[in-house]
Amino acid sequence: MLRMKKLLAIGLMMSSFAFGQAKKDTLNKEYKLEVTPYKIEKKEKPLPLSKKGQVFVFYGWNRGAFSNSDIHFTGNGYDFQLNNVSARDKPTKFGIVYFDPSWFTVTQYNFRIGYFIKDNLAIVLGIDHMKYVMKQNQTVDFSGTISDPKYAAMVQNGQVDLSDTKFLTFEHTDGLNYENLGLEKYKNLIHKKNIDLVWSYGAGIGAMFPKSNIKLFGNERSDRFHVAGMGTDLRSSLNLVFWKNWMMRLEGKAGYINMWDIKTTLNNKPDKARQDFVFGQVLAGVGYTFNTKKYN
Repeated sequence: MLRMKKLLAIGLMMSSFAFGQAKKDTLNKEYKLEVTPYKIEKKEKPLPLSKKGQVFVFYGWNRGAFSNSDIHFTGNGYDFQLNNVSARDKPTKFGIVYFDPSWFTVTQYNFRIGYFIKDNLAIVLGIDHMKYVMKQNQTVDFSGTISDPKYAAMVQNGQVDLSDTKFLTFEHTDGLNYENLGLEKYKNLIHKKNIDLVWSYGAGIGAMFPKSNIKLFGNERSDRFHVAGMGTDLRSSLNLVFWKNWMMRLEGKAGYINMWDIKTTLNNKPDKARQDFVFGQVLAGVGYTFNTKKYN
């Protein structure tokens, strides 16, 4: 009997040890913590011309075309209109003048600065320095009155020949300045390692601030800057961005200009002209785009 008690005690001890070991192993398995290394999330630099806060600047050159327009002249002793007057732009011959900063206003130039107010949407401040020259060798329809018999005699059968320059010379060559504010939407078309092709489209509106070179009836030529009216436009461009920041831009634009206060004499007489016309413009140049926010 004593021997049986000893065997029973030894069995209980062995089972307690086995149970305790199993419980310990289970606890180790259930409460073992796995620690993974913390990874810092890297913020990728966004595509150019795409994100809120990005900025670009641009400088380029243009060629322009203008529809025919009716030009109405009023002043002391005259009130008349020349109908269907044709005009052209005045590009500067290619040379060092296009790259010398001291001569930049001589060319037909464009300047832009844009800021992305939302992803893919930029507000753009621009200056379009176009040049408008009335074609001198033309005969146009005339309606109205001229009190000076010398110039009234130049009107024959309801028309006037402008080719000898004695009746009128008419230019906005310093220039036809369209100072505008626009909204442009951007879309990335091609994204490669160091090349992006971005398309944009938009519209703008602004003031016309020409320096008009006009000589009417032999008066001293008017040649001064002034706010003459307003303009509006639709535009679209292709932008090639390379090395992340540098850009080349090709833009087409069509718009409408209405100038109701064109100065036609040098002094402060009330003499003035008004005209409106449609214009088209193609421009190209270079620029730089950058982020105002920091990215890793």
